[in-house]
Amino acid sequence: MAGTAIEWTQATWNPTTGCDRISAGCENCYALTMAARLRAMGQPKYQKDGDSRTSGPGFGLTLHEGVLDVPTRWASPKMIFVNSMSDLFHARVPPVFIERVFEAMRATPQHTYQVLTKRSSRLAALADRLRWPANLWVGVSVEAQRCAFRVDDLRRVPAAVRFISLEPLLGPVEIDPTGIDWVIAGGESGPRARPMDPEWVRGVRDQCMAEKVPFFFKQWGGRARRSRGRLLDGRVWEEYPRSSEPRPCLLT
Repeated sequence: MAGTAIEWTQATWNPTTGCDRISAGCENCYALTMAARLRAMGQPKYQKDGDSRTSGPGFGLTLHEGVLDVPTRWASPKMIFVNSMSDLFHARVPPVFIERVFEAMRATPQHTYQVLTKRSSRLAALADRLRWPANLWVGVSVEAQRCAFRVDDLRRVPAAVRFISLEPLLGPVEIDPTGIDWVIAGGESGPRARPMDPEWVRGVRDQCMAEKVPFFFKQWGGRARRSRGRLLDGRVWEEYPRSSEPRPCLLT
């Protein structure tokens, strides 16, 4: 387990590491930069290089079977972000390995797991094959309107909680919140952060309020991160899903 500065979770667990850029939200990937740093420090998980066009040093997709049993050693209940340094539904992660990750989550019901993916089509395609743990939240990243189709794929999944992460938010996004339990929004961090218009965030928040969907504002990002912190219109928005009961998928 690793501690984390991510505001909406408590710990991270990486059964796989490495990924590839597939959309605009990946352009300034924090995990890619961190992987290169960890590789230079000699961390064994980050010695495999990725494709230079879409990935980079230390960021080749790698499976880590040796960490699958790690959550069984954590007695205290935790909110755990799965694969902060990868994407569990990457095309090169075998379905049988995904099944083993799901089994590890099911075997540790004291924890709540959060899986976030940009590979929503593969998520939906594998949904019927997987045994869904009651302690698993699944989300998709939607950085711009052209990626909103990922929400429809998410609705095909019988996860206990379905959530959307609009981070980095790169433009105004209209979302259909039907069947969605939680929405996270935030700006891009790092020295090359692209700017985020406050009206884009307000638009998302207002959609959530209208449909009574919990809204979590993570950060402003960029230069505004230090000066404005996490305040949006004078308050911190830190709402969480109200329920995590398993339910069927909404689309077939």
